[in-house]
Parts: sequence; C-alpha cells; structure tokens
Amino acid sequence: MSRFKPLTAVIASLATLGALSACSSATGSGAGGAVYTTIDGNNPITVGAPMNPFNASTNTFLGYDTMQLAFSKKNPSDPNDAFPGLAKSWTITPTGITVELQPDAKWSDGTPVTVADVKTSLAIALTQGNATVGAGFLSQGLAVAKVTPVGEHGVRIDQVAGADNLNFGRLVLGQNIVSDKVYGGLLPTDIWETIAASESADTAVAQAAVTKLTTTGKAVSAFAPKADVSAGPFVITRINPGSVVLDRNPHFYDAAKIAPKQVVIRHYTGNEQIWSYMTNGELDSAPYTAIPNNVLTQILGAGYTRKDSVNSVDAAIAFNQSVAPYNLTAVRQALAYVIDRQAVTKVGEPVGGVANKYNTGLIDTAAKTWLSPDQLSALNPYAPDAAKAASLLEGAGFKKADGKWLMPDGKPWTITLQTVNGFSDWIAASTIVANELSDFGIPTKPAITADFATYKKEMAAGKYAVGWWLTALGPQTSKGYQRYYGADDGYTATGATATHSDGGGNWQHGPTQYTLSGATLDPGQLTARLATLDLVAQKPIVQQLAQVSNQEVPLIQIWDYTNVQFTSDKRFTNFPKQGEDAILNNPPGVWMMQGFVKKK
Repeated sequence: MSRFKPLTAVIASLATLGALSACSSATGSGAGGAVYTTIDGNNPITVGAPMNPFNASTNTFLGYDTMQLAFSKKNPSDPNDAFPGLAKSWTITPTGITVELQPDAKWSDGTPVTVADVKTSLAIALTQGNATVGAGFLSQGLAVAKVTPVGEHGVRIDQVAGADNLNFGRLVLGQNIVSDKVYGGLLPTDIWETIAASESADTAVAQAAVTKLTTTGKAVSAFAPKADVSAGPFVITRINPGSVVLDRNPHFYDAAKIAPKQVVIRHYTGNEQIWSYMTNGELDSAPYTAIPNNVLTQILGAGYTRKDSVNSVDAAIAFNQSVAPYNLTAVRQALAYVIDRQAVTKVGEPVGGVANKYNTGLIDTAAKTWLSPDQLSALNPYAPDAAKAASLLEGAGFKKADGKWLMPDGKPWTITLQTVNGFSDWIAASTIVANELSDFGIPTKPAITADFATYKKEMAAGKYAVGWWLTALGPQTSKGYQRYYGADDGYTATGATATHSDGGGNWQHGPTQYTLSGATLDPGQLTARLATLDLVAQKPIVQQLAQVSNQEVPLIQIWDYTNVQFTSDKRFTNFPKQGEDAILNNPPGVWMMQGFVKKK
C-alpha cells in the first residue's frame, strides 16, 4: 500500500507508494556527483499541477522546498516535540505559541522570511479546512485568533479564546509556510476580520464569513506560481512527467549542512516499480512501501539497509453501520472471530506489518502504554473461533442453510470487500479475508476502486458497506480516535465538545451512545475532549474508548504498520540509524537539515 498525507489526508494517509517512471538524470553524476535520488512517499508528480503546497495534487515536496516552522518528532509523550524548521525555537502556553524565527532564513529569491510570511500562511491554512457555521475553525483545531510580531524575529500566535486545544502548538508548527510576496495578494485585505467573523454567534454573520473563506481557499489552492520560491534546502528547477529536479538553495539558512547539490524525486504509480528501482540500486533512500518477502531479499541483496521505526497507523476493515446487518454488534464481533489476522497479515503485509492483537482503536504498542496489564488481559482478543462466530449469529437471528448464512429476514448474506488500486497489501489481504469468510458460509468477493481519491470520495458518500481503512493515526490519541469517532462517524469537534450529524461525510453511522460496564458514554464527545487534556487527564478517557472499541468492533484492526525504509551507502552516508524513530519518521530533506546525509 502507500503512504498517507499528514493532517490533510489523512488521512490520509499512508498514500500509495509505487511504480516510478524512468528518468535519465536520476542516477547521473551531477555537479560533483552529489545527486540524491528518491521518491516522495506522500506526493507523486502530477503533470500540470502547480507548485503550490495548498493544491490537492501539488508538485511541491515537504522537507525539500516546502517548509514548516518545525517538523514533528511524533513523540507520544509530548505532541509538541519537534525538530526546528523555520522556527529556531518556540514557547508554548495554554493560550498560544511564541516562535523565534531562524534569523538567517531567506527565500530562494533572497528575501528574508518574515512575520508577514507566517501570518499569510496561517490565514491561508484557515481557508483550506471544512469549517461549518456553528463549529467554525475550532473544528480544525487550528483555531488562530491573531498573529503578532515580537521583537526582530519573533511572532506570537494566539489561540481563539475557548478553543483550549492542547495540540494547538503542534498544529501551528506543522503548517506549510509560504512567501507573503507570492501568496499575500490572493487574500482579501480583511482576511483576519473574516476569520474572526466565522466564529461569530450570529449565524448570518458566521455563514457569510465561512462562504467568503471557502471562496478564498479555492482561489488559493488553484493558484499556479510561475516559479518555485522556497525557504527550504532545495528549490525546484525542472518538472518532467517522470521526475522533479531540485537544486540546492544557496539562500537556505543552514546551507552548509546540505550535502547534495541536487535532488531528483521520481514519479510513481504503484509498488512494483519502486521495488525495481531498489533492486537496481537506483535510489539513495526509499520510504515505506508494501513489500513481499522475496522482493525484500532482492532489495537487501542490492546493498540496501533496512531501517524500521514505529508507525502509528493501522490497516482495518471498516463497516457502514447504516447497511444491515453491520448495524448489529454481534455481526461485527462474529466477523472478527472469523478473520484470522495472523494469516491475513502474513500474506498482505509480511514485511511491514504486525497482526493487531487488541482491537482498541490504537496500535498495540500504544495500547500497552495507555492500558494497564489487567485492562489489556480483560480485552477480547477475537482469536479465530468459528463456533463463537456461529453462536453470535444464531443469537442475532441468522440461520445457516446448505452451508450458507441467511440474514434474519431470510435473504442470503454476501459481502463485497472494497479496496483500492495501488494498495497491493490490501488487495492481497482481501483475497485471504474473502476465502475465510466464504469458507465460513458468507460468500465474499473483493472489489477494487480505480484510485484512492475516488475511494475516499465514495467511502464518504456511503457507497461501500465493508471496506479497508487506515486507523490509529497517532501518535496523539485524539488523532487516533478521530478515525473512529470523528468526521467519518458524523462528529464535528468544537473545543472540548462535539456535535453529531447523519450527513456530511458520515459513512460509519455508529450510534452516539454505548454502554460500557453499566455506564452510558458518547464516544464522539469523549474523543473531542482528548485534544484539550494533558496526558494524565487523557488516560481514563483513552481507557474507556479502547474498551468500548474492543467491545463494539466498529472496525476490525488487521495489522499495525511498521515504517520500513531503506537507505543505500553507494553515494551517500551518515543516514539516521535504526531506532532513531523521531528523525526516520520525517522526509530525507529534514534529515539533511539536522546534519544527516553526507556525500560519500
């Protein structure tokens, strides 16, 4: 399968890695031989797309030419822990964040990076979300009230009063920063007044503001700059259908650390070609891609070193509970008993996957952090057990005739298991799941959607009853449980509370109340609270959500991903080492900023 886009996509997220188009310059000697060749796991090359990080098909590349104030270390114990980017340092308070910009930071046209650039970038970010009247931009978490200069290189970013989002600092640090000189003219002069009005208690005022912001956001995302103006270590100089060439930015604030004089990023469309490029020794590094064991052997034989790190992402089978019989807890539990997660993982993700054990909405390593040994042992492991599955179904009114299960209304029960083209691990795993369910008496067939963009759109529209989905998107628990009890389940968070709707992208259609140990709880409300609480206060809520997720099985977690990357010492050395998860979970451009990657 492929990698995912952080925050914007989620979700998503592990977006597909894959086949790369050939490029004659990719392995050339370049100036001094310092050409670094790779792919960007979050972003394939799209012919005709603009060099605009706010465009859905952008031809820009995070950590190379696109910069953030900082780059997250994905530290589950400290969500605000990050590597410096355009921010040299920062201080986070309950009401906002004060950033000290790199004093020597400049754009590739030689102009300094200023507070105006940060202010414009944050205003643009607030036009790119899905704010709705009554929820406003608090629903995004990036609830910026104002941006104020502090001294010569400082900037204060205040959170909207009442937002109370503990992740506010992390979200600010993780926004794309663009040049005010290039993008500022796209914004109305009253943009900040409009942002403030979008939070108005007056519905008419808020509606007008949201409409204006949405219109502005569309204009920004469609904008096509004539040239790449970069504050990163590299700047785009050529875009071809098969590759993008980035030359070293001489104005980068820490240019002395950057060893390559040029980076070539290749296009991809599926997993197989990245395997080919590595087996031929043509990439200096490669991010995660689904790999079978025989191909892993070939890649290692070509001289690559495997680097594993924790990956807070899980592959799961999700249900649209508005479609019978998936509204029945007994049915979802029964399916969890039928599917052998170990067997499915062995085929679908043998190199980069570990069969999930606890089904809590978190990856297992996170579950062990948040739950006590007694709480973990009390969870249902859903070990394969056809007899228990049959008992659950019979108790729910299902009957078996001629080896096939009939639903309570007497109709045959069949399943279409939806997956998506390019996700080779999901596709391979679907065959095993379909065989297991069919053998149990539920005829099941896999179906493949043409591309991930269509998959997300049709999933959101409720067109699939059963399909693969990425879950446990941590390391923050609030992000992980948003995949269960967030927008996909009809919840919109506003500060520490959430509203619920049956429309607007709600395709899971889970109930708004569950009973756990005799107590009634609302999972969406609990999930909303997670973003406003410190780690100690989060713990009892996480424990409730983990237990109810295990009990109700809104999704069946199949495997936890391991972030398996590869590096080659053929042309460069001093790569991050195995176990250095914080840096390995960032793009190679960030590695270089932190002093890694040297010419051999």
